[in-house]
Amino acid sequence: MLVALALFAISVVYATVGQAGGTGFLAVMAVAGVPVDQLRPTALAMNVVAASYTSWRLHAAGLIDWRRLMSLAVPALPAAFVGGLIALPSGLYASMTGGLLLAAAVLMVARPATALLPGVAASRAGLGGIGAVAGFLSGLSGIGGGVFISPALIVLGWARPREAAGLSAPFILGNSLTGLAGTLLAGQQFAPELPLFACVALLGAAVGTAAILRISERMVRFVLAAIMAVAGLRLMAR
Repeated sequence: MLVALALFAISVVYATVGQAGGTGFLAVMAVAGVPVDQLRPTALAMNVVAASYTSWRLHAAGLIDWRRLMSLAVPALPAAFVGGLIALPSGLYASMTGGLLLAAAVLMVARPATALLPGVAASRAGLGGIGAVAGFLSGLSGIGGGVFISPALIVLGWARPREAAGLSAPFILGNSLTGLAGTLLAGQQFAPELPLFACVALLGAAVGTAAILRISERMVRFVLAAIMAVAGLRLMAR
């Protein structure tokens, strides 16, 4: 029950910034001791549920830039499928995903005050490159990919935070679907608790996209960063 409540809270907070919660889901499940070979498919399936709802709400609000999304997603989807097909040994997967979680935690709290490329418009090739890398890492790790593209787009000056949030949820949805297909073809299985986890992920996404949380963006980033750092260290220790 405590794990379900933690996953619900993660889904709520992530949905407020257009994310599905893959990094947080992995973090909670890793801390809870879910077997390593069940982490990827379970996290990706939860991403599909949460990101589907969030994408629908963002589309209804007119917040999705479909042209830029296509530039990101077209190269990302096959890359996510290829990444999902690669079933790494448990030790290597734990070390790699733990490192990605730690990197994501750093990005959460160390965003630069100004863009690295101020005034430079995003090219289709640049967006495609970011999409392909994020997609491959998404399938390989079980992280939906939004945690990679949002900081990258903002840091490079290619999207404002609101625009990045509008791109994240549908990007995560596509990557999670293809990445999940790859993981299942690779023979990995869901955690037995998936039905419960999926329900709380959906409920959290609904609450997160409807509610205005009375918490500063700075505090949200630090809380999420702490969760991801703890999970990353735990995975690397395993």
